[in-house]
Amino acid sequence: MLRLRIENILLEQGHSKYWLYKRMELSYQNLNRIINNETSSIRFDILERISDILEVPVGDLFEKIDD
Repeated sequence: MLRLRIENILLEQGHSKYWLYKRMELSYQNLNRIINNETSSIRFDILERISDILEVPVGDLFEKIDD
């Protein structure tokens, strides 16, 4: 199973969810769902924007975990 590790990256970089929210064009509620892995789909443009803002490759946003 894949899981987003955006919150881990934010912590590693010393940023908050609010910091990311201010740079995104999403509602805080939708961004929070993405960060907390409470969504079943994410548009590619959103992943690309998050990747650009965090300055990490898109692949680094994900981690594979055992079910």
